[in-house]
Amino acid sequence: MTHPLPPVPVPASGPVDVSPISMTPSADTDLDPIWKSVVPESRTRSNDIHLPISLAYAERLCAAHPDADALLVRVAILLHDTGWGRVDEDRIISEGFSGDWRRAEIRFEHERQGCLIAREVLPPLGFDPAFVEDVVAIIDGHDTRKEAKSLEDALVRDADRLWRFDHAGIALASGWFGMDPATYCDRLAAEIVPELLTEAAVAMATADLERSNALLKTTVLR
Repeated sequence: MTHPLPPVPVPASGPVDVSPISMTPSADTDLDPIWKSVVPESRTRSNDIHLPISLAYAERLCAAHPDADALLVRVAILLHDTGWGRVDEDRIISEGFSGDWRRAEIRFEHERQGCLIAREVLPPLGFDPAFVEDVVAIIDGHDTRKEAKSLEDALVRDADRLWRFDHAGIALASGWFGMDPATYCDRLAAEIVPELLTEAAVAMATADLERSNALLKTTVLR
């Protein structure tokens, strides 16, 4: 079940954890059957790093927003980028991370494929049709749609962006965009922080970016 999106940035009503994300990996095993069903799709574009870290951020955001449907957020973030596993891998970097990358056709394609994957893997695992369609509605447009449709949609979008601020995300994504880490950190501060929809995500991103800048010596390695 989705909840209307309040005015942004959405304030937190629960605790906001800004410690390193490695301190709170996802410990629950209830989603393991879904993970097992998308192992092939997790091997493309470093999804096997991106998706688990994004899930950990999503669970922190759900703690900060206890009114949200946590299961919906967790399942949607787990599946949101699996569609990259079913597109032309040679086009992912050349088209999806260069030029007007937000409007690249391959980004729409990976969203469509992600929706198909959700409809394939969730019903056999016992998820009801209404829940599946809520998941699909979040996956569809998570990169290309300008607005979030619900609180749950907003939390998935923020979790998808937050992983970029951790040093692991910076190490991977800076290469995808052809940037050195310092330049990529500058981009995170200038472009991605303003896109975040919740106050909790802004606090997490700010703390992570400060740590990553210090760890990666971006003041001198530029």
